[in-house]
Amino acid sequence: MQLKRRTQAPRPNSGCLYVNDADNEYEYVCCENCQSGDLPEDLILCDKCDKGYHLFCLRPLLVSVPKGSWFCPSCSKHKIPKSFPLVQTKIIDFFRIQRSADLTQKPIQDHLRKRKRASGLVMSKKKRRLLAFDPVEDPKRRLEQMASLATALRASGSEFSNELTYVPGMAPRYVNCAALEREGMQVMSKEDIETLNLCKSMMNRGECPPLMVVYDPKEGFTVEADRSIKDLTLITEYVGDVDYLRNRENDDGDSIMTLLYSAKPSKSLVICPYKHSNIARFISGINNHTIEGKKKQNLKCVRYNVNGECRVLLIANRRIAKGERLYYDYNGYEHEYPTEHFV
Repeated sequence: MQLKRRTQAPRPNSGCLYVNDADNEYEYVCCENCQSGDLPEDLILCDKCDKGYHLFCLRPLLVSVPKGSWFCPSCSKHKIPKSFPLVQTKIIDFFRIQRSADLTQKPIQDHLRKRKRASGLVMSKKKRRLLAFDPVEDPKRRLEQMASLATALRASGSEFSNELTYVPGMAPRYVNCAALEREGMQVMSKEDIETLNLCKSMMNRGECPPLMVVYDPKEGFTVEADRSIKDLTLITEYVGDVDYLRNRENDDGDSIMTLLYSAKPSKSLVICPYKHSNIARFISGINNHTIEGKKKQNLKCVRYNVNGECRVLLIANRRIAKGERLYYDYNGYEHEYPTEHFV
């Protein structure tokens, strides 16, 4: 019997009932933040002091109950993560940037030249293309951007990766087949594939997206635009370890992303960005149950068929101002993940 951290305990009156593992006496527990015992399925108990907290009352909030030990803010003595050192050689090693790259040089801007528009307004709308992100020119600022991401990755225990990873014992690469998508998947055009590859190559030489990862006491790690970003700019690819959905149905992580939604559930795939990830892991989801939450959305999450494989991209769905925090709808169209308590 699990004596602590029960999430579906009986609830007489307004208190959530739980068993004290010391003397087996029944006691009532309420959330220390809102003083309510309502919604016992969302109450979590500290493994040290046994005080209760609603998942959505915590800051940063928890989306689900952790499987391992959990300690409340008072017992964990949570501190702001130590910043990654702003040393070029350390950053090059951390992100495995090409050794030949010189981060003190200005980024190559050739890809920003405007393509000639097709004649006619209707044709232009039909052929809207993705734009590559525009790195900042200041090399010191780019180092600061990468250091902010390295800080978040190190604090979360993740290694940097800018590609989907296939780990032995999980889903192999050959099962990532876009043809298995239940209702079909948008095929990425040749021009947009070139843009995706360009963004990858820029990252490989240290020309990162104009984004800054910041730590917010309420939301945890979040991502802000460090310069103005145009509509349809490709922000980043959502990456991590690829696994079968069936293996992750009881996963307590809050960042799993759908990769392949197959008609056969046994072939559905998800991305798990816990051990290998990039900046996408720290971009926040909106509360899509409120008008205010939907207004904050400035990115769209799109799953593409890229040369026969499924890929997930985050793309600007409007102009994003410098300093604006990035948000997207975590659910896409599946509506399987709880977002009602997102900040």
